[in-house]
This record gives sequence, C-alpha cells and structure tokens, in this order.
Amino acid sequence: MTQHLATPADAPTTGTHTGWWRDAVIYQVYPRSFADGNGDGMGDLEGVRSRLPYLKELGVDAVWLSPFYASPQADAGYDVADYRAIDPMFGTLLDADALIREAHALDLRVIVDLVPNHSSDQHEWFQRALREGPGSPLRERYHFRPGKGLSGELPPNDWESIFGGPAWTRTENPDGTPGEWYLHLFAPEQPDFNWEHPAVRDEFRSILRFWLDMGVDGFRVDVAHGLVKADGLPDIGAHDQLKLLGNDVMPFFDQDGVHEIYRSWRKVLA
Repeated sequence: MTQHLATPADAPTTGTHTGWWRDAVIYQVYPRSFADGNGDGMGDLEGVRSRLPYLKELGVDAVWLSPFYASPQADAGYDVADYRAIDPMFGTLLDADALIREAHALDLRVIVDLVPNHSSDQHEWFQRALREGPGSPLRERYHFRPGKGLSGELPPNDWESIFGGPAWTRTENPDGTPGEWYLHLFAPEQPDFNWEHPAVRDEFRSILRFWLDMGVDGFRVDVAHGLVKADGLPDIGAHDQLKLLGNDVMPFFDQDGVHEIYRSWRKVLA
C-alpha cells in the first residue's frame, strides 16, 4: 500500500541540510513477531524495548512500529478500534512510554504506523452509527449510502475492494430490516472514513498530537493516497479493477485533496 512519512519539522529541508528522515536507516518492527517480553508466546512492546540496544548496534537510526493499537485484528491491526490505546496483547501505554524513552536514550527515533483511511468496524463511531440507524450524524463520518435497485439490494456503485469482492457491505437497520451500505476499500471490517467531514479531520489532528506528546518522532501513513474519494463516488465501469491500479486514475486513489490534509498535518508537526 502507498505510504507517506510525516515527521516533525525539526531540521531544515533546503540547501545542503535535509530532514533526518530523508537519510535515516529505518527498521520496521512487526511487534507481534519481533520479540516476546513476557513469555506468553506473542511479541509485544516490552520485547521490542529489550531489543533496542541490538538495533542500535546494527546502525539503525529509527524504529518504525507496525500497528499496536487496540484492534480486533481482522487485518493484523490495520483495523483500529481505538487510536489512543495499546492492544492488550502488546502491552499498555506505560509500555509504549518506556519504549519511546529508552529509544531516545539510545539516540533512536520512533515512528509509528497511522491508519487514517479506515477504522475498525468496532470503532465507537461506527458502532454508534449502526445503532442509531439511517440519519445518524455519525454516519456522515463514513461513507453510508442507500443501495441501487428496487429495494436497495445492489451496491451504491461498482467499486471493488482491494481484498476482492465488492467494496460495499449492506447493514441491518436497528429493526432488523436491510439497511444502507457502507464503503470499505479493504476488508468489510474496515469501513472507510469520510475525509470531507470536519470531525474526521479534527480527530486525526488530535491523534497526531496525542502521539507527539507521547514522544514519537514521526508517522508512517497507511494508504496515504486513498483518503479522498472523487465527488459523487462515480462508477469506474470496469471489472477486475485491481488490474487498473497504478495504470489508470481511480476515483478512490490519488485525488488532489490528500495534499490539503497533509499540509494541515505539517502544521501540527512543525
């Protein structure tokens, strides 16, 4: 998936000097399989912390941590239920704090994965949107749409999921009747945020500040090219859409609006 690295502007980026991230040796760590710190057979943040001296000896400048947020793990943690909490399998916020502090003591930077294109379907916003039904203001923070066909039985458009199949899943209304559909470019457990909604933009600026206050040095942005969707969510008019990726302009990737989002983030990180 396309990624983008957002980092604090703590170094000049013009002339003969560049930001540290441009030349840094960055080592990606997948917490669950890297090192087990408590002996339960699962990698965790304590395990990562215990191996920081080893990474320093390798000549690493920064450690990039794959998602460790609270998650049902439908997609290896890229389905985030709470962006400000550590999944219990990996530890606690205190463990994250200890890891960041020790990394800095070793002159290592810490980069964390950020997943802004979609949340978990267990995220509080999405769960409330389902409970409250059509017309709920929470539904405007995602892409809920009525279906096509006589009784709304067809998806709102022809978009296909990157993981295969339709990019839409139909909901059930609180009374048990078939309801609206929601967009998910990846798994059904990963509903896409509507980045046109100001609450979504405000929330992620707040999330950035939370982790910066924890001491992280930057963010690797998952699906960085996919946040903004074309107006009206138009049909693509083609099947096997995965074959078009990288070759054709898609209405859900590489839209101009993503640049505005990252410019606003740079103000937070400056």
